Amino acid sequence: MSRTPRGQRASLDKQPHEVAAMFDGVAARYDLTNTVLSFGQDRGWRRATRAALRLLPGERVLDVGAGTGVSTQELAESGAYAVGADLSLGMLRSGKQSRPEVPLLAGDALRLPFPDETFDAVTISFALRNISDTEAALREMARVTRPGGRLVVCEFSTPTNPAFRTVYLSYLMRSLPTVARAVSSNPDAYVYLAESIRSWPDQAGLAERIGGSGWSRVAWRNLTGGIAALHRAVRD
Repeated sequence: MSRTPRGQRASLDKQPHEVAAMFDGVAARYDLTNTVLSFGQDRGWRRATRAALRLLPGERVLDVGAGTGVSTQELAESGAYAVGADLSLGMLRSGKQSRPEVPLLAGDALRLPFPDETFDAVTISFALRNISDTEAALREMARVTRPGGRLVVCEFSTPTNPAFRTVYLSYLMRSLPTVARAVSSNPDAYVYLAESIRSWPDQAGLAERIGGSGWSRVAWRNLTGGIAALHRAVRD
């Protein structure tokens, strides 16, 4: 893990202790930074994730990699019981302070602290990319979901328009770290963010991983021209 006087960032092998420490360092201003860096698109992405899950009142939904719980809070708007889990204690502490009504607990996506078939649905937003073993995390999410239950993954992806893709990648590698220095409590983490997005599979590549990890009927749709994508699937 790289260390500087201003912070730290994980390497692309994504060791859990490095990822947790990195997110501890950004927790204080995480939600604000995300809104600034996404030009406010993060709010719409959260609403789209909730809509894609098609939650019913009384259902149970798990939000993996919930961070400060802003995404978990959005899911609860459906009337479902939403609980968030995250590896970073710093993010959880920040979430407990700002959203004390949201159920948040410490949990590793590779070893979720729930019995088999606990949830009607499970989701993970912008966190699957940060897990060292993508397929193992997807299998673990399948384990805690009832047969026929739903998965929605909201994650950064590959813009479909070549010209837009070029502009976007330039923003990631050049402008995003600069903006992060102005608003983030740990700007070095956003260098990792840019690198991890660039190395992440495209829409079809992620769909293949999901389909091989205990999920069926995999489909996706693009958000904001493919900057992000929603992948949906059903538990086998």
